[in-house]
Amino acid sequence: MKELHNLFESTSKAKKSLPIIRRFSQYFYPYIKEIPVIIGLIIINAITQAIAPFLTGWSIDNLIIKSNLSRLAGMLFLLAIVHLIGFFSNRILIARVGIIMQRILTKLRQEIIIKLQTLSLSFFDNSKAGDLMSRLLSDINTLNQLFSPILPQVIGSFFGLLVSAIFMLSINLQLGLFTNLMIPIMLLVTTLFARLARAKFRITRQTISQLSSKFAEDIHNIQEVQAFNRVQLNIQQFRKLNADNRNANIQATAITSAFLPTIDLLNTLALAIVLACGGFLIYTNNMTVGAITAFLFYVQQFFQPIQIISHFYTQAQSALAGLERIFLLLDQPVQLQDATNATTMPAIQGKVQFEDVSFEYKPGQKILNKVTFNAQPGQAIALVGATGAGKTTIISLLSRFYDVTNGTVKIDDIDIRKVTQASLRRQIGIVSQDTVIFSCSVAENIAFGNPQATIAEIEAAAKIANIHDFILTLPQGYNTQLGEHGVNLSKGQQQLISIARAVLIDPRILILDEATSNIDSQTENLVQQAIANLLQGRTSFIIAHRLTTVSNADKVLVIQQGQIIEQGTHTELMNQRGVYANLYSLQLANNIKTDLNTILL
Repeated sequence: MKELHNLFESTSKAKKSLPIIRRFSQYFYPYIKEIPVIIGLIIINAITQAIAPFLTGWSIDNLIIKSNLSRLAGMLFLLAIVHLIGFFSNRILIARVGIIMQRILTKLRQEIIIKLQTLSLSFFDNSKAGDLMSRLLSDINTLNQLFSPILPQVIGSFFGLLVSAIFMLSINLQLGLFTNLMIPIMLLVTTLFARLARAKFRITRQTISQLSSKFAEDIHNIQEVQAFNRVQLNIQQFRKLNADNRNANIQATAITSAFLPTIDLLNTLALAIVLACGGFLIYTNNMTVGAITAFLFYVQQFFQPIQIISHFYTQAQSALAGLERIFLLLDQPVQLQDATNATTMPAIQGKVQFEDVSFEYKPGQKILNKVTFNAQPGQAIALVGATGAGKTTIISLLSRFYDVTNGTVKIDDIDIRKVTQASLRRQIGIVSQDTVIFSCSVAENIAFGNPQATIAEIEAAAKIANIHDFILTLPQGYNTQLGEHGVNLSKGQQQLISIARAVLIDPRILILDEATSNIDSQTENLVQQAIANLLQGRTSFIIAHRLTTVSNADKVLVIQQGQIIEQGTHTELMNQRGVYANLYSLQLANNIKTDLNTILL
């Protein structure tokens, strides 16, 4: 009963795969002009395959048996020409179809990359990098393995099967019809095996995705893994995922491994039928030796295309599972889009307004609740509060990484939803705690937001960021290649490069998210000087847990549970003796205590 249920379930899934196949077929439309050439090559290849057994059988009956050896050499030469034509037509066919498939797969990869670049941060909040990499590489690779080498053979085999069937029927109608009865049997066997394999291959695609995600996560966080003694536990988790992937592949292989021997058995059965029936027909003088020889060749050729097509159909189950995952990714809605009438944000002065802004990452879970404040051009606005209070969410809404649930965010009295995201972010600079360093040169890292910048502009930005002198000490200076995630730089040096990157795009609004955390005091002085240089003439938003770093801000916003509970200058808030004053006094006392302990030790 369970197997019957699985079979019905597989049938339902097979019906669902038809839209996937139709959608994938649309990628072939730009190459319609290639179809006549491909069809011509297919026909030539099919005819050369089918005519060789016919000529062989004719030669046996009319040349060898009749001892007409003088013409046999010419027939051998003709057979050689036929095989050469078939060889070259087949190679050209494989090459033409292979080129088309590589272009299609390249387009698919580009669509995935473009899609990933346009998806909002909310999508990545709930996705794993390893899974996305699996779709881009592993799932695409299943299509590459299937279509590039196998598809041309399948196309040629289909027409070769048709031509072989015609020649078989022309040699002996009864024996040809009887042999062709094997086709429905083989199609039934193929369908049954493919339906069982489809579900198993879908599981293999899921398990390899989980395996890739786990591997990418462990490698990216290897320092934390070792620091917290998670090595053995992570190995055990990886072993389990690896075992799940192994078991899924074993189950899929168990099905496919039984398929080809079944086809071989049917092939052997067909040969036995031909030999038995053909021998009887020769005995009764209703068939010649040459004809039965040609017929045996045709049976071999007849079943070879069926095996290729069947193998393709079985392998296609894995490819369809991968294609299904790819299209699911491509169909992800872009939640954050430019309005149809969006305009380019003009050069801004830096006035920022939050008007009754509320926001929810998930429906019913408010992160911000009716947040209202103003920032004038050139002002420094400090955001303080406990972790999770909503500080980072505010700056994310300002950069329009997310759209507000309610309310309005305006810059220079313009609703940021009415301008293009690119023109908005071009005028906003971000220096965050989690500095991103790319695996490229120092110069390319600084020019990340302005790739057209000259080396003179890059150096000028580095000088403002107090990192120029250090860069000159590197082996190749600005051309020095940095390791992944900046592993060959200190946290402070990474931060200074990040500041130089912000300087180079010359933003009118600057966001500093814990920009001086996790660095030593000497480097912090360099960072603070660089930030002071960067802040000049710009509206800035500063997130800091150390309140001593924001005492000079023009306005301090105290955030608690998604609401602004206090706002004003440092002096005004200290005089109010409220939440901010208590936090500041507590931090100051802790700092003094820490300094005393350091001196005593």
